[in-house]
Parts: sequence; C-alpha cells; structure tokens
Amino acid sequence: MSQPKTKKETEDLLELYRQMLLIRRFEEASAKAYSMGKIGGFCHLYIGQEAVGVGAISALEQKDYIVSTYRDHGHALARGLEPKSLMAELYGKKTGIVSGNGGSMHFFDKKKNFMGGHGIVGGHISLAAGIAYASKYRGDGAVTLCFFGEGAANIGSFHEGMNLAAIWKLPLVMICENNHYAMGTPEYRALSVKDVSVRAAAYDIARDHIEGDEVRKVREHVRVAVERARRGEGPTLMEISTYRFRGHSMSDPAKYRTKEELDKYKQGDPLIKAEKDLLSSGWAQEELTKMDEIILKTVEESVDFAEKSEEPPLGWLYKHVYAENV
Repeated sequence: MSQPKTKKETEDLLELYRQMLLIRRFEEASAKAYSMGKIGGFCHLYIGQEAVGVGAISALEQKDYIVSTYRDHGHALARGLEPKSLMAELYGKKTGIVSGNGGSMHFFDKKKNFMGGHGIVGGHISLAAGIAYASKYRGDGAVTLCFFGEGAANIGSFHEGMNLAAIWKLPLVMICENNHYAMGTPEYRALSVKDVSVRAAAYDIARDHIEGDEVRKVREHVRVAVERARRGEGPTLMEISTYRFRGHSMSDPAKYRTKEELDKYKQGDPLIKAEKDLLSSGWAQEELTKMDEIILKTVEESVDFAEKSEEPPLGWLYKHVYAENV
C-alpha cells in the first residue's frame, strides 16, 4: 500500500502501530517471565505475526466474534482485552481473565465476543462455524472471524467447518496464518498444495491470499471478506503469509531453521515497516519513542499486577469446575 498522506490516515496507522507494539512488548515480557519460571505450562508467542491479528481484527465491529488458536495473546490484545488480566492469566492467578483456569492457550472474554483460545489444533474451526450459524439463525448481523495455522488445514474439523459454512452460507471468515512451520515441520513437508486458500474451490467459496507484513493491507483485504459475509454472501477462506520470530513455543529452540532465514524475515518486520511509514509521513522519532515508553510502562504494570495478585485457593479448580459437573 502507499504511504498514508492525510492526517486521518497517519493517525489511523499510528493506532494500528500502537496495537502491534503493545503485543510485541507484552510477548517479550511474557517470554521473560516464562524464562524465570513465573509462567508454567505452554506459552506460544505471537512475535512477528502482529500485523495479521491487528489488521484483521480492526476490520470487525464490536458485535462480531473472534475464535483463536493456542497462539492467542496477540488476538486478545488486538480485541481490547485488558493486559493486566491477561498477564495474570498467564501467571495462573485468580485475577486472570478466566480466573487462572485457562493459562496461555485459553484466553476468553464473552463481553468482548472473544470466544477462546483453543488448544486442540484445528478443532475450533467447526466451533467457529457453529457460532456463525447462531448469528445467522438469530439474524444479528454478526460475522465470526476464525484464526488457524497451516498445520490445522489438514485436520478433519477444518474441512467439516468449511463444508458446513459453504452449505449454509455462514457469515464466517477463516484466516490461515501461515507462518510456514507447523510446530517444527516446514509447510513443504505437510501441504500438497502450498497455498491453503485454493482449497476454497473444493467448497465453492470465496478465497484470498496476501502477505501479512503490512497491517493496513491486511485490514483492507479482511474487510472485503467481512463485508461479503455480512451481506449474506457466504464465507471466505484466506491465507495470510506471515512468520514467527520465536520458536513454536517457549520450549522450542527452533533449530530446524537457519539464522539466515530468520534474518531475512526480520527485515520484513511489520512493526519496522509501519514505523518507517509513520516517520515518512511526518511523525517524529521522539513521538514514537514516547509511545513505546508508555506501552512499556503499561506492560510493566501488568506484570506487577500479576505478581501481586492472589493465587486461587487450593482445590478451587476441582470445586468450581469438576465437582459441579459430576
């Protein structure tokens, strides 16, 4: 896309950049806390993929729904969930977004129509179809946005969800965030057809494929799919090519890729691209630095909040989750 020219366009990009920067700093703080043993379990970072989540979610209305994967921190922040409650959830504290029950992979906030974080690869795609079906049944005009990785495109639930969405013309936009590695398996070893979006042809639905390195471009393309779904014209399958700068999870040293490959993709860092566009459009480096300082303070406050928050009582999970469902 061309550089922003008007004041409105530059302020718009500045807000998108702020959201991406918040995700980056939150994830860096999460990585540090995990390395110090303050966060347990699995922890999958979104560093490098920020333009996809921010761009896509900025194309939605508040009534729309979001269904995410286990790599859900960035999507939750882009939706506007509170950093303090998210960090507390990572710490397993009572003040977490789901009271410490979900951890990294299971952020959830019904008030924001953020319908999870799901840990089962591909399993959430058919759930997203169900949410979209409910919207169509109610006639509420809401669209469901479902994120998944290219590894999930080979799972049965992916095809079940696509088939149902096509048959019923559901208001569903399915976004494959292709970061080129399903855990440690490169796409060329797992996908018979490199472009996941071409699978839309088998279900006679719309498709799109773009690079995910520019946040406004992502929003522009996702907005087309969202508006199509809202008009009742059915679902869209999108592939947005991106790249994670860290391993699959915090326990993954990512030795299956070369330093040269990583450095190549880092040159296309979406935050660097957005920053360059802002500087070229007249924003001063001092202004962007000040924004970064404010975001760092917000993230530091979220860490402090999480560390000082109360632990759930011993046996709380059993009492409130298991025992009530026996």
